Amino acid sequence: MDAINRYNSSPTQPKWRKVAYGGMQPGYDDNHTDETFLEDMVMNANVVKRDMLKVMQDSVSIAEYLCIVALVVLVWTYTLGLTLNERSLLLIDVGLLGSGFSVLLLTEEMLSLSLLFHYFLNISFFITGLYVLAPIYQTLTRSISSDSILAVTISLLILHLFLHDYSGSTIRAPGAHKNPSLTSCISLNASIVASVFTASRLPTSLHVFAIMLFSLQVFLFAPLVTYCVKKYSFRLHLIFSFGLMVVTLALVYMLHRLVFVMLLGLLVFVTVVCPYWLIRIHGYKFEINGPWDEAKLCFDIAD
Repeated sequence: MDAINRYNSSPTQPKWRKVAYGGMQPGYDDNHTDETFLEDMVMNANVVKRDMLKVMQDSVSIAEYLCIVALVVLVWTYTLGLTLNERSLLLIDVGLLGSGFSVLLLTEEMLSLSLLFHYFLNISFFITGLYVLAPIYQTLTRSISSDSILAVTISLLILHLFLHDYSGSTIRAPGAHKNPSLTSCISLNASIVASVFTASRLPTSLHVFAIMLFSLQVFLFAPLVTYCVKKYSFRLHLIFSFGLMVVTLALVYMLHRLVFVMLLGLLVFVTVVCPYWLIRIHGYKFEINGPWDEAKLCFDIAD
């Protein structure tokens, strides 16, 4: 009874409130938390639930570009083995250039006659400069052994694939102005150097010109063409990608059975295993948000 009387006779304790910079409140410890502390707690508010099929569809772009690089390596292999001559390579170059422009004309609405003329002039200067520099490329690595060239070329292609922008976020659409990222520039430069090293092993300057034109057309313009196809129709993008995979696997199977198995395993790993891993690992993601979180500053920088 005495304890109850003392409690009732004591002054009423002030209600606790949040004080940011006011110091300690009388009657409460500095680390005091009341019963409403966790009422505003939110778990996994910013966690996006991913669908297995959607992730697999997104991974098709990676498999598609892997097949494009595999086709380039196939052309390099047949050219170094003198299976493809200069005339065949030049016909392939003309076919690629014409089909690329056809895809751009059919999928892009922003193309105009002035822009097409601008592209035509740039490509003309590009082809002319490449033809003039072909004899220099032919003798560029004459003092280096073929084994060293092969090792450096493989390393550069791996670097190119590792740093390539598979999302298409740095690809400049026709008429747009956007600065590419550092990693995409390094990836592109690695592919160009690998092309130069491969072309330097060929016997004639016309061979060098044809293979360099083919390689640069693929590495420079294939991402833009596939990006335009994907933006125009995702279903068409899937059909084109699976058709490209089938053609690539068939050509690789004709070249070497072991390489075919390795490429098939890589495509299955990219399009099936990796999305499955991502979905499984995503289930362990745990994020807690609340009013106690630090403020996140966002700055809008005008272009």
